Amino acid sequence: MPEPAVLAEVVRSGFVESVHYGSAVGLGPDGRVEVALGCVDAPVLPRSSAKPFQALACLAAGAALSGPRLAIAAGSHTGEDFHVRLVAELLEEYGLGLGHLRCPEDWPEDEATRHRLIRDGHGRTRERMNCSGKHAAMLAACVANGWDVASYLDQDHPLQRRVRTAVEELSGERAAAVAVDGCGAPLFGLSLAGLAGAVRALVLAAPGSAPRQVADAMREHPEYVGGTGHQNTELMRALPGAVVKGGAEGVLVAALGSGHAVAVKVIDGSPRATTAIALAVLRRMGCDVSDTGAFTTVPVLGGGVPVGRIHAV
Repeated sequence: MPEPAVLAEVVRSGFVESVHYGSAVGLGPDGRVEVALGCVDAPVLPRSSAKPFQALACLAAGAALSGPRLAIAAGSHTGEDFHVRLVAELLEEYGLGLGHLRCPEDWPEDEATRHRLIRDGHGRTRERMNCSGKHAAMLAACVANGWDVASYLDQDHPLQRRVRTAVEELSGERAAAVAVDGCGAPLFGLSLAGLAGAVRALVLAAPGSAPRQVADAMREHPEYVGGTGHQNTELMRALPGAVVKGGAEGVLVAALGSGHAVAVKVIDGSPRATTAIALAVLRRMGCDVSDTGAFTTVPVLGGGVPVGRIHAV
């Protein structure tokens, strides 16, 4: 098994202060591996990078998801008011309420919203948690099929079996591990190459097919995949036709309309360099990412001003 590679450096005042080790894989339009750094065949837990596949399973199971609803099901929203309204509307349409959500209570990731809620005396809620869109979609799929809504997060629930099937069919792999994600949903481990192949399959699916509907919803409504200022949202706007989805513990996947795809896993779990790494892999494969300069480095501050940068190696 290859050793993890140095993927990014943290440079402060000209001094390399830290490095991020990990693995990254780039697939060409024909699906072949064009870039392989580190352990691309070793299994990883995709975390929230798997949300597009979970959304696909909900859509295929009969949940009425399209447009922003499908995008938020595939996203990790920042908990802004327009996100919460959409989640509540979807649940209400299926005769459910916010109390049926089984994701943990949390503060919104959007800083302005979080500060306002704290200032107004509000606490953590389930609907503000970044996974509530996915959970609402799962509950909708359960109601559409007459499945039990109380146990929708159980690994053996009919919905979660469909999620596993979707993950395995898109990636062409059997799940290498089964874990519990931070939101409580089952999580299926894949190789990094399999993860890149799965997101590539979404963008290359036939127009109108369920996988393509997921990709198109994310691309057309990136504000529901993330939120105001969210890096996934802004990168999709800078790269028209791209599907981008990050996950916890240093995971990120991206696929272009050309069929190029990349998956990144940073071993220390930090997400701060994953976008820069993914763009470097795409550039190495000859993809035009010229409009993404703002995402290729992360400033390192000293005294409140930039004194260095985090960049892909």
